[in-house]
Amino acid sequence: MSRTSKWEYFKAIYQRYRKACKITRQQILSEFCSICGYDRKYAIRLLNGPPPQKSKPRSRRRPTLYGSQVISILEAIWQAAGYPWSVRLKALLPLWLPWARKHGALTPALERQLLAISPATMDRRLKAKKHQIKKTRYGRTKPGSLLKHHLPIKTDHWDVSTPGFTEVDLVSHSGSSSEGEFIHSLNQTDIHTTWVETRAVLGKAQHRVKEAMDEMRLTLPFKLLGLDSDNGSEFINDLLYRYCQELKIQFTRGRAYKKDDNAHIEQKNWTHVRKLMGYVRYDSPQALSAMNDLYRNELRLFQNLFQPSVKLAKKVRIGSKLKRVYDPPKTPFQRVCECPQADPAKVAELKKLLHSLDPFELSKTIDRKLEQIYQMANYRRNPKEGLHFK
Repeated sequence: MSRTSKWEYFKAIYQRYRKACKITRQQILSEFCSICGYDRKYAIRLLNGPPPQKSKPRSRRRPTLYGSQVISILEAIWQAAGYPWSVRLKALLPLWLPWARKHGALTPALERQLLAISPATMDRRLKAKKHQIKKTRYGRTKPGSLLKHHLPIKTDHWDVSTPGFTEVDLVSHSGSSSEGEFIHSLNQTDIHTTWVETRAVLGKAQHRVKEAMDEMRLTLPFKLLGLDSDNGSEFINDLLYRYCQELKIQFTRGRAYKKDDNAHIEQKNWTHVRKLMGYVRYDSPQALSAMNDLYRNELRLFQNLFQPSVKLAKKVRIGSKLKRVYDPPKTPFQRVCECPQADPAKVAELKKLLHSLDPFELSKTIDRKLEQIYQMANYRRNPKEGLHFK
């Protein structure tokens, strides 16, 4: 029964219900609830309430403020940016609009509407385009015990108002089999600025992990002060321990089987590695070279210069609930520019890149390189088998 039909039926029985005796009222009430599907208490409130107006009830639907052209431009930016959360999408729009003018007919009126649209409206208008990503647990890190007693468990809080204190982790690309040697993504994130560096490493040899760590240290726009890892043998070893001692880098580790101790890097493992590379196996030198080419160039610049992120500012206890309050979204590079400890020469070089790079072209290049990397994946069920499956 439609809403209009229910309203017409309510108007028809209202006066009859008010004038009827008690027994007749019960019969009318039961019939009203049966036909309209109302709860009895709700039906009583309607029939005992004010008389229905002659006009139809006013629709609660809001008028459409943003036309199809505005939403199509918003969808294009949202897609090129990698489908960010609406609050992050709202923050990146001013950064992307100068380049959006070059890629489409963007009038001043459309720009004002794009900048005025709220995150809630973005969620509502983009709801039909959103796709759900299946959650998959993954991990092939073998705990190591060498020198474990030399590395303290991080129980204190680092000075996160200073850049340089990072978390690091390995993400395996072994596919359905952990046999043989395969590629890992070495992921590192700074807690204060959320800056991320990633390198691909074939296997988990200590010297390869150490070489990748040293390369990432030299590309950071600030000095590396701290390193926090899990208990994997690729980190808990004498080579990396002495490396940190020589460079005066504070080296700590989390508790075994406690991923919350490394929550920052665990989140980046999904957004910066797993979401892009998937869960297939990469084990060839060609795939290693292609992945590092993407990690060192386009993806690094795209994620750090053009992708805003939010940081947890505080937690507020309200009764039995815990409310999380986040700071305004900023790109990692914006946070780096606000730090006096950042390297001025590297910051100046990144500023030049920021004004010369087109995020839309970066996004297309990333997609093209990812397609090439996907073609290098090993789809065999076992590396020793000759049969392929897809």
